[in-house]
Amino acid sequence: MKAILISTGDELTCGRTVNTNSAWLAEKLLAMGIRTVSHHTVGDDAIEIASAIRMASEQADVVVLTGGLGPTPDDLTRRGLADVLGTKLVVDEKCLARIEEFFRLRGRRMVRANKIQAMIPQGAWPIDNEIGTAPGIRAKVGESLVICMPGPPAEMHAMFESYVTALLPPSPLAVAVKVVRVFGLGESDLCEVIGDLLGDRQGDVIVCTTVSGGLISLRITATGDSKTAAAALTDRTSAELTRRLGTLIIGSADDTLASVVAKLLVSRKQTLSLAESCTGGLVGQMITSLSGASQYFLGSAVCYANTAKRDILGVPQEMLDDCGAVSEPVAREMARGARGRFGSDWALSLTGIAGPDGGSPDKPVGLVFIGLTGPNTTRVFRHVFASRREQIRLRAARTALNHLRIELLEENSTAP
Repeated sequence: MKAILISTGDELTCGRTVNTNSAWLAEKLLAMGIRTVSHHTVGDDAIEIASAIRMASEQADVVVLTGGLGPTPDDLTRRGLADVLGTKLVVDEKCLARIEEFFRLRGRRMVRANKIQAMIPQGAWPIDNEIGTAPGIRAKVGESLVICMPGPPAEMHAMFESYVTALLPPSPLAVAVKVVRVFGLGESDLCEVIGDLLGDRQGDVIVCTTVSGGLISLRITATGDSKTAAAALTDRTSAELTRRLGTLIIGSADDTLASVVAKLLVSRKQTLSLAESCTGGLVGQMITSLSGASQYFLGSAVCYANTAKRDILGVPQEMLDDCGAVSEPVAREMARGARGRFGSDWALSLTGIAGPDGGSPDKPVGLVFIGLTGPNTTRVFRHVFASRREQIRLRAARTALNHLRIELLEENSTAP
């Protein structure tokens, strides 16, 4: 069963407002076995809204619109739907009474403009709005069910959960979704490894990718005759991804690099400290955003200036003069200095050129050295991240945590 989502509003088409409704609805519909095949955004124009409804109703079983049900002249969804139905707008007396009661209970005067919210196209039916003034609208266009809901997310969420779910046609198939998160491989390289799993878009199992700051989310969506059958397909695909990708997989939907590292450190009863330069405390922020970080995280030294690297972390001045702050020896000494100062089992250090200025042919913008030291190892990793300043910092922070994650996993595998 297919759905098309239509969002209305000039604030969306102009980019002033980020549309979160479509993502929320697509996820809710998918859980009900209804797959969203496309998202559309149109401005406050009744003709464009009507055109979008006609197009969508020819291609999908369910069409869901959000926005354009308010009391102002630019709220034109009801008019666009009336045009599609070939009918006129009429006042629904029950809706009008409910809107009047809404204002009365709050001690406010209802202005004439609010009356338009009680106007419903002939041949359509209102949907109650428990927390706002604008009722939703339900209509049949050809073989497609059309649902119109208010744009404010709180009103839309409540209406969908309380009323719309009961109006949607039951899907003949059950759907299961599983997310696998991957780090340490580019998207094109990933396609070389699992391209065959990404290519089939018409089968019972679909795998799609999203990428953010080097973190790749593989979303496995499976359909079956039952939830159990669909879940079995996602588990089978997940197992195949694990077989091919190994330690590149960091976890599932709720896992982050920081949370996975936290679990490994807690399980080993070990501690971590940090020395950050180019990331300016970003790794520490990722770690301390987790509840219970004090179990394993001792502290961080954000040493931006060379004098701080020298005086706080003990990096020799001659090393800074000869090698420069962005170098393998300095990253190594920063990590050792943090581990010694905080008395931690493990320490990470980051020093680099986040840009946009400061690069050279030998040391380009995006060059980052990551130091790692622990009970039995000290290593430095060299990376060049080709991106803008904030993305370089984000990818460097995540990469540092990933190096520690892999080191902890390898130590676990070789432990007696």
